Amino acid sequence: MENSDHSAEGDPLKREDGTETGAPASTELKKGCKDLGFAKLTHWRTAVFFFSLFLCLTVVFAFSFIIPCPVRPQYLTSWNRTFNETVTYDFLAVEDANNDKVKDVVFVIKSGEGPNKTCAGEGLPSPCIFVVTVDGTDGETLWEQPLEPELHWAQCGLDKICLVSHSDKLTAIHKNGIIQWQQPQPGRQPSTPPVLSLPDLDGDEVGDVALLAHDSEKTEVVFLSGKTGSQIGSTVGLDAAKIDHHLFYRTIDGSDYILLEKDTGLFGVALWRVAAKAGIKVDLTKNQHWEDKVNTTTGLVPIFISAQVRQALKTTEKDHSNLLLVTSAQVVQVNGDLEILWMYNTSSVLGTPSFGHFNNDGILDVVIEKDVGNNTKKVIILDGMSGVVIWEVALQASPNSPQPASIYTSNSFSVFMFWGFVPRETSSSAQVSSNHHAYMLHPRYTKVLLESANVVDHIITFKATLLEHGRHAAYFTLTGPGSEGDEGTVILSKRKLKQDIPESRVIWIGTGEDTETNEDVKEDTSLVCKVEAQMAEEIQSKIENYRTAPFDARFPNQNQTRNCWSNYLDFHRCEKALEAKGVDTAPCDWYKKVYTSLCPNSWIEKWEEQKVDGTFPGKI
Repeated sequence: MENSDHSAEGDPLKREDGTETGAPASTELKKGCKDLGFAKLTHWRTAVFFFSLFLCLTVVFAFSFIIPCPVRPQYLTSWNRTFNETVTYDFLAVEDANNDKVKDVVFVIKSGEGPNKTCAGEGLPSPCIFVVTVDGTDGETLWEQPLEPELHWAQCGLDKICLVSHSDKLTAIHKNGIIQWQQPQPGRQPSTPPVLSLPDLDGDEVGDVALLAHDSEKTEVVFLSGKTGSQIGSTVGLDAAKIDHHLFYRTIDGSDYILLEKDTGLFGVALWRVAAKAGIKVDLTKNQHWEDKVNTTTGLVPIFISAQVRQALKTTEKDHSNLLLVTSAQVVQVNGDLEILWMYNTSSVLGTPSFGHFNNDGILDVVIEKDVGNNTKKVIILDGMSGVVIWEVALQASPNSPQPASIYTSNSFSVFMFWGFVPRETSSSAQVSSNHHAYMLHPRYTKVLLESANVVDHIITFKATLLEHGRHAAYFTLTGPGSEGDEGTVILSKRKLKQDIPESRVIWIGTGEDTETNEDVKEDTSLVCKVEAQMAEEIQSKIENYRTAPFDARFPNQNQTRNCWSNYLDFHRCEKALEAKGVDTAPCDWYKKVYTSLCPNSWIEKWEEQKVDGTFPGKI
């Protein structure tokens, strides 16, 4: 009995007859299968781990030893190319000719021999012209293309080609130096730059070009295939009146227009109209807003009516850019909807305006040079939003000084460059007339100019640019004989902007004391904004916040009228407040600069009379 009980307690899975049940065998089988599954999973995990490790090592090995790392260009901070007994021209272009993502330099010389070729060796009369491209990094020749003389004009940036008008031919040279096509000069009269880069008109999937030729009686337009240079359609006569200049413009909806500077203003003619007259069947976009303003007799769209439009420029190369017009009495900015944005009164603009970012509002500001007499010029920066003067400096003018330029930096500002002369106390007038100095202005340090130690002789042309996207700011100068067409020593020079700073002379402009030393200025190119820049921003804020002012229908823009009035009041209020405190009223001059640049003189004279007789409408 005890044995029986013991057996039951010791092995409870046995049946009463003493045999075991089947449950233990089944449980052991499941447990064995489960262990086997875990073992297989562990093996797979190990295999995946080692495979991943092998793959990672392979990738690292490939990038480290097999796939070469990109080699950054090795720059010379400065270089010179000298050509003796050579003629050069007012032409300098920058293109990436060898696909290394660095801009190279294209220019034209006239000589019996180029860097590596001769006119006689190419079967051309000597001297001939050479289109030469040198490497932007070190100045070495990339290619040269000899052509028949004489040079009429050259233009690059036309869908990877440079178009050269010379002798009786028109030659298209690819940026790699190969002649893409060559055709006889089209039309009955010499064409005038700029060449207009157009969309595809003949269906060969290559953009085409248009040439315009002006004379005293009429203007002709000729369309050429960008692929072969053959004429597309017939020659079109635009207008009997003389046209001084032309420009290509694209509206926000992609409609293309040719802008024409006439003696009565700036006008536009739709590309689809001109193409239709040439017999070209192509579907082009029509801008309804512009078409509603077309003169049905002439087919022209009036953009700005003025007795003398001297220049018309696009503020950017992008579509739907604003237009900057220089007339005999004003600088005017017009938007793509043909609305006048602002005007700046001046009758003595020198050369061609340029553009750059002086403040960080994202809108391009305008740089002009103004003749103030006595061999002196003013470099003036106008706010791109309102047209007010936000910076200016007076320089002694030098003959053949290049136009101002700017280089856009990565911090939303531009570095401005201009040429002239700030005389030292020991300078003579002879030095002033012969020296060309480059000056650099950083918008965050508005009271300082950096004068380059590099003195340049007769400058033919000048170009400032970034050689790579977002880096390596540099400028090029092409110097040569003093008279056009004369033979002499021609020098193409490149200088890196950053390398000029330690050697430059610091020139303080304006008034007020500053604690920074000259070395501080050279070392820190992103200094804290000074008082003038802060005041300019405050003035701009005030301009935007004013909502009421008298309106005169003779003035083309109500916003500008309001700005003129508000700053006239601010000047007198500021002057009155500072005089009451017994302090210098110089800070108020900012407001005076603004209102004198915006207000017609007749308004100012009238307001001064009203202040005297007590009828002035505002409160000071």
